[in-house]
Amino acid sequence: MPLIQIDLEREVYEAHGDAISREIQQAQVDALGIVPDDLFHVFRPHEPGELKFGGFGGVDRQSLLLIQILMVHMYSVDTKRKLFRAIVTRLEALGIRREDILIAVAENGFEDWYAGTL
Repeated sequence: MPLIQIDLEREVYEAHGDAISREIQQAQVDALGIVPDDLFHVFRPHEPGELKFGGFGGVDRQSLLLIQILMVHMYSVDTKRKLFRAIVTRLEALGIRREDILIAVAENGFEDWYAGTL
């Protein structure tokens, strides 16, 4: 049950928000094997100038689409990299530059989640 929070420019959200959600979800299904209705996305659109970013790592960022994923620690490094590739490839197809995507994963245990049932 990954929880995904997405910070992006409001203009990008308004133009592509539903498609971004759909593509990130399909990337999770493909890379992590989650069921399609395991969907928890929180969008946080920002006005111009609210997202501050630099060129860390020599990357030519022109915009920023920040994807924060909180999930249970159960996936290998290779599986997470497969997820990153799947997300980037799918978002590129929407016209979002790979250089403008930043993905961060934080992990915890099953005991750290409550999802409506005990």
